[in-house]
Amino acid sequence: MTLQVQVVSPERILWTGEAEMVTARTVEGGDISFLTGHSPFVGALEVCKVTVRPDQGDDLYFAVHGGFVEIFEDRVSLLSDVAESTSQIDVERATESRAAAKKALADNPGDAEAVVALRRAEVRLEIAGVVPE
Repeated sequence: MTLQVQVVSPERILWTGEAEMVTARTVEGGDISFLTGHSPFVGALEVCKVTVRPDQGDDLYFAVHGGFVEIFEDRVSLLSDVAESTSQIDVERATESRAAAKKALADNPGDAEAVVALRRAEVRLEIAGVVPE
């Protein structure tokens, strides 16, 4: 048995298919993995890396910038305002965003927007396979 999974943003469906497992990070819940037979669940997503282990092939990674995850009857839906697959990451732009956020935090450690911008840039770089310096 497999999960029916879809990763969706307002612009498009990033991925839909069968998977053995989905892992994401929820607000106040930490990392959570979904397998077949999981009890119904709805949670708010952090800015995080989502891992989908398809029924066949290599793991797929998505940068998700908040949103929601729902599982019901072996159907997992990840809904996010902003979500990107590995192939959609602009590494140069993410690197520049990371540097700008780090500078903003150095100037003002309490800058909440810079904290979120840094996390978004780091998630993008992580799924792109780039190790930040």
